[in-house]
Amino acid sequence: MKKKLLSALLSVSMIAAMLVGCGGEGNADSKTPETKAPAENDAEAPAENDAEAPADNDAQANAGGSVYYLNFKPEVDEVWQEIAAAYTAETGVEVKVVTAASGTYEEVLKSEIAGSNAPTLFQINGSVGYANWKDYCMDLTDTDLYASLSDQSLAVTGDDGKAYGIPYTVEAYGIIYNDAIMQKYFAMDGAVVTSVDEINNFDTLKSVVEDMQAKAADLGIDGVFASTSLMPGEDWRWQTHTANLPIYYEFEEKGVSDADEITFSYGENFKNIFDLYINNSTCAPGLLGSKDVASSMAEFALGKCAMVQNGNWAWSQIAEVDGNVVVEGDIHFLPIYTGVSGEENQGLCIGTENYWCINSQVPAEDQQATLEFVKWMINSDAGKDYMVNRLGNAAPFTTFGDSEKPSDPLAKSMLASMESGKTAVPWAFTVFPSQDFKDDFGAALLEYCNGNMTWEDVTALVVSRWAEEKAAVAQ
Repeated sequence: MKKKLLSALLSVSMIAAMLVGCGGEGNADSKTPETKAPAENDAEAPAENDAEAPADNDAQANAGGSVYYLNFKPEVDEVWQEIAAAYTAETGVEVKVVTAASGTYEEVLKSEIAGSNAPTLFQINGSVGYANWKDYCMDLTDTDLYASLSDQSLAVTGDDGKAYGIPYTVEAYGIIYNDAIMQKYFAMDGAVVTSVDEINNFDTLKSVVEDMQAKAADLGIDGVFASTSLMPGEDWRWQTHTANLPIYYEFEEKGVSDADEITFSYGENFKNIFDLYINNSTCAPGLLGSKDVASSMAEFALGKCAMVQNGNWAWSQIAEVDGNVVVEGDIHFLPIYTGVSGEENQGLCIGTENYWCINSQVPAEDQQATLEFVKWMINSDAGKDYMVNRLGNAAPFTTFGDSEKPSDPLAKSMLASMESGKTAVPWAFTVFPSQDFKDDFGAALLEYCNGNMTWEDVTALVVSRWAEEKAAVAQ
């Protein structure tokens, strides 16, 4: 499995080196807005963009169909609203963008796709998402969107071998650190190491973190790590992203890419890093149920901590915090080390769960309008500028040239990792059985932090809920 996955990643890295880096999820030019899920009936759905097609283009817009994009990422809603207005102004084609609130996308999609004004463009997270929504996924094999993929093996395909989901970005996540604080620590007497380059496994990371925590006052920080956001709906960094590592390593050991049952044999490795996060933090473990991602990222941006786990999409959340004190050149990634043998050669977690799908059930004119819209996004100068510089996407398309390289520090760090020769950790979480499984895992982690569940209890829940949800999907 590793060779197959890494081959795909290496292919992407060759293209991504010329591009810019998601995932879920922002850039410096956007602000995280208040988002709201659409109501369950069309009459109560959120209003469309304020921008209207020019009067002389109204006939063209009506005759050529319209676009309705159901956006997955709240943190880039403002940018998508701007894109919609710009495209409408240029072409006269109506574009509506609705953004689901964090953690509600599947629920909102289920509600919206059954309406009379269903999304024409929506998102799936990979093979599991395709299994859920294949009846609404248009065959994209003969489209410009698929033809422009730098590596067509990245597309989500059906049993017939045809392409139904097209990735629009490649993303990475790991431990983001503030090098200014790290350098201050390295200069201290008795520092465990003198360079970030020496931190290449869990034991070293743990020693450094615990020593920094003991010297937090001298470093001018409240804790080494930002708070671990375990508020319901805000816990995806742990029940999905951190959980990716033990599942990936279990699959790797078994030589599989999915399984109906797991043993969570690398659960202790998850516990290693999770305990390090919650015990060397700006916040006591018992208070983590009130913390969200925004507050966590604000702690990092304000210099209250030295590290935070998140992805390259977090640059916008850092850059847009009022009073931000972190210098752009000081922001870098470390891999998430958990104590697995050989992890000295481990890189960042790199992949995607961001695939565009076009609704096969909407009128043909709306399908065509949507195809033209996504073609504009990856071909026009304006569309590519939005993709690269505003949405922060490392877009895996041949239409992006040498000049479209990453401009933000986390995207640069991602590409450096991809080019370092280190073994990237693929995104195994795209085959996690369901959102319910992830939500239950997150709730168990909170109970563990509150002292209401043992780690053995958490492990038992993860194993049982995986099997139950996989069985439910199979029915």
